[in-house]
Amino acid sequence: MFRTLWPLAMLAAVLAASTTLSTALARAHEIVGNRSFPATLAIDDPGVNDEVSLPTVSISKTGDVPSFKQLDVSGEFAKRITEDFGVSFAPTWSRLYAPGGPNLTGARGFQNLETTFKYRLFKSPEHEFVMSAGLEIEWGGSGAQSVGAERFTVYTPTIYFGKGFGDLPTSMNWARPFAITGQFGYAIPGVSKTTSGTLDLDTGEMAIDTEFNPRVFNWGATLQYSMPYLKSAVVDLGLPDFVNRLIPIVEASLQTPVSNTATSGTVTTGTINPGIIYAGNTYQVAIEAVIPVNRQSGTGVGVIAQLHFFLDDIFPNTLGRPIFANNISTGRPNFGH
Repeated sequence: MFRTLWPLAMLAAVLAASTTLSTALARAHEIVGNRSFPATLAIDDPGVNDEVSLPTVSISKTGDVPSFKQLDVSGEFAKRITEDFGVSFAPTWSRLYAPGGPNLTGARGFQNLETTFKYRLFKSPEHEFVMSAGLEIEWGGSGAQSVGAERFTVYTPTIYFGKGFGDLPTSMNWARPFAITGQFGYAIPGVSKTTSGTLDLDTGEMAIDTEFNPRVFNWGATLQYSMPYLKSAVVDLGLPDFVNRLIPIVEASLQTPVSNTATSGTVTTGTINPGIIYAGNTYQVAIEAVIPVNRQSGTGVGVIAQLHFFLDDIFPNTLGRPIFANNISTGRPNFGH
């Protein structure tokens, strides 16, 4: 397990600073009835909102042989065009540390820029259910090849959903704060194969190497228990306000190559991420462990942390509202004091 502690220090510092903020209503991401679906780290959440994630920091070890350490620092800006349709932009800067080398070795640079167009298809406040459809695009050639950014664009049509269990009978009050979210996407490379050549200096002949770019099924889910929901919609146990803002969560993010796999194989890779989210008034802080599901997914346990801002709460009448809208009411439930 990595012994890098500075993401934990960042989390502690932000949580400590939160005591000086207003004790107005705690807000979260997608609101469906009494349910708030928070922004999640390993997969995208089912909502369409105005928000900024800055920064998201992760440290992990790759599944390469030999394995090397990778540091990713990313951000995301999401903007609603209408109440139900939005677009987001997510750049990521990476640094790769060579196996066994000093910290000054290795490559660094930006990954390909990612853009997501998302439309909310359906929302049921009574059943705390929401579903959206989107198109994620990784723009080929926008990043640095030294950190593995591909030259081709990848298109991923995706379905997102969220379901809270607040519609369970009161005899199951203990389970009503639970919620699940998930996503299913099909990644389609813009080109089916990539060809490269290497010159043999001894013979003068060119060796041609062809790599097939597989189509990949991306799938993932979260299981979360909302302490804010427990207090506001089930029972107030008189717990400290800090505890009432916590959301324990477990995420899974997995990828399975399903076609054009001649050179990639069909092994499923991914991670399981247990962690916790703190929902503040206009922001949230989250930290999770990153546990590879197999050797091909990575070695050792990594960590990911994120600071996330709700623009619809910070700038409700300007940046935090849809571009094409008149009167917008967030209808958020009452959390905290």
